[in-house]
Amino acid sequence: MYEKLAMYIDGAFVEAEGRKTEPVVNPASGEVLGQLPHASREDLDRALAAAQRAFETWKKSSPLDRSAILRKVAELARSRAQDIGRNITLDQGKPLAESIGEIMACAEHAEWHAEECRRIYGRVIPPRRPDVRQFVLREPVGVCVAFTPWNFPFNQAIRKMVAAIGAGCTLVLKGPESSPSAVVALARLFHDAGLPPGCLNIVWGVPAEISDYLIKSPIVRKVSFTGSIPVGKQLAALAGAHMKRGTWELGGHSPALVFDDADVDQAAVTLARLKIRNAGQVCVSPSRFYVQSRIYDRFAAKFIETIKAISVGNGLDKATQMGPLAHARRVDVMQAFVEDAVSHGGEIVTGGTRLKGSGFFFPPTVITGLPDHAKLMTDEPFGPIAPLVPFTDPEDAIRRANSLPYGLSSYVFTESLKTATYAANALEAGMVNINHFGIALSETPFGGVKDSGIGSEGGTETFDGYLVTKFVTQV
Repeated sequence: MYEKLAMYIDGAFVEAEGRKTEPVVNPASGEVLGQLPHASREDLDRALAAAQRAFETWKKSSPLDRSAILRKVAELARSRAQDIGRNITLDQGKPLAESIGEIMACAEHAEWHAEECRRIYGRVIPPRRPDVRQFVLREPVGVCVAFTPWNFPFNQAIRKMVAAIGAGCTLVLKGPESSPSAVVALARLFHDAGLPPGCLNIVWGVPAEISDYLIKSPIVRKVSFTGSIPVGKQLAALAGAHMKRGTWELGGHSPALVFDDADVDQAAVTLARLKIRNAGQVCVSPSRFYVQSRIYDRFAAKFIETIKAISVGNGLDKATQMGPLAHARRVDVMQAFVEDAVSHGGEIVTGGTRLKGSGFFFPPTVITGLPDHAKLMTDEPFGPIAPLVPFTDPEDAIRRANSLPYGLSSYVFTESLKTATYAANALEAGMVNINHFGIALSETPFGGVKDSGIGSEGGTETFDGYLVTKFVTQV
């Protein structure tokens, strides 16, 4: 059965009970799965007050106790992965194997933070006078608010939860209204793991209204947001106006550079499969493909062959390799990208037209012959469309890759250590993958530069946004 939708405030699950609701729809069929309750102003105030009250105790809690809860969350996540994953496929659309894989990977995030929260160290600074003692403390920042997206509903939410809670902060989180089951399931995991009431609160509603109210609250000390660049900039400006700390993981338009000394077949297959993961609705999806001229034809042939073989369908079907887009409007956006590409002389090699029948399906699409000013080369498609363009000079490829305000992820394929080092140093991106996909692990930092955001999640940097530095000097 689909997840019973609710808010989670002060340790209790709060259902609709006369509140405004909105339908949650299965993108593969258009079927209404459930009704999601929206938070009232009173609900938001209760969540904030609960988080503030809980913080007074939680900030003093033992790191060992926090660690034990996070470990229990990991254990419960693994045991419930099948049911949670099925519900993610129902409301988000991705293939079931991807949904379950998302949860299993996130169990590692909980375990990593369980270990690292025991290692939040300060330091002693040697004094200039023998009678002075001086040291640095790292303390939790306070009540945090977080806003998470629909494409990886479990992954994006748990990253913020385990970092805030592991640091000793408390949290009010608004997840994605279109794919809410994973966030409700997370609340149940933390609840069953023994997290004290008020440390985690989940609310739903109209995004602009919820974010405005929560960020402006004097109770809130830190904001974390994952989503689009335009919305991220608006929220960052609001947070800045109220002197709130922020972590911003925003959009990208990831360049993939394939040099003529690469393992061409391996590069083509790897990039094609990465492109259709979650129907291309991935902020780090390769989305601009620059291929050196000498190998362009060979790469394109293998890439297109791989794309054409992709099975598209309902994510619950075992044969499905790519599910629907998450929303009907995303299909319209894909069609607009294709029409713009054609108007700029692009050739549709495969795909290019929405699929008939129920659900929000758009086929994997490959387009060639595009100029750099076509919309597909300048705007993040966030869908299963791949533009292939050739380059001759490596420096020109780097210039084109760096020409946009995005700077989240990037990909390089080469068998030359010299070329790999050159590209890794020259690319303006927060993450560089060379000859494989190796990011988003619990022990590695995830974040971008330029318009793609500020701050990192994961790795040893994971708690930086949730801690303040206090210097103590004593005679």
